[in-house]
Amino acid sequence: MTEREKQAAGLPYLACDPEVLADLKPCEEECFQLNRLSPLLTEERTKRLRRLLGKTGSNFKIIAPFFCDYGYNIEVGEDFFANTNMVILDEAKVTFGDNVYIAPNCSFYTAGHPLNVVQRNADIGYALPIRIGNNVWIGGNVVVLPGVTIGDNTTIGAGSVVTHDIPGNVVAAGNPCRVIREIKP
Repeated sequence: MTEREKQAAGLPYLACDPEVLADLKPCEEECFQLNRLSPLLTEERTKRLRRLLGKTGSNFKIIAPFFCDYGYNIEVGEDFFANTNMVILDEAKVTFGDNVYIAPNCSFYTAGHPLNVVQRNADIGYALPIRIGNNVWIGGNVVVLPGVTIGDNTTIGAGSVVTHDIPGNVVAAGNPCRVIREIKP
């Protein structure tokens, strides 16, 4: 199994492997070019984002600056909105449902490193997918860690660090993020 295949399977992999690193520079360049575009060039920005991301709905908007590692591991649904300074480390798939709203300065990290210092210093990494359901609102300065799923109709409060799955139909906040209350339909 190659290091790239291990990465895609959620297994420990050598993060400095040339195949793993191959798509990082082209994505970094595309993010650089995207973030240099005038805000008035909406169509050009949308066109570039459609090429960069793995899947997009027909209606979405991502405000600059925006940064990601690969791009093609990111899927956004219909009526997706992300405010300024979103960072997605998409070593694994990151899926956003429909009607997702993301406030400024939010980060989604699929990539992690072992706690074992010998493995970490050997540049071993892992990547676990992130799934964000439909009708989710994520407040400012939220960090979502590897392997997390956030259920439908949920609100994540500003400043939260989401370290584990959050169910649907709740308000959750804090560090670590925890359910505060249910949302009744």
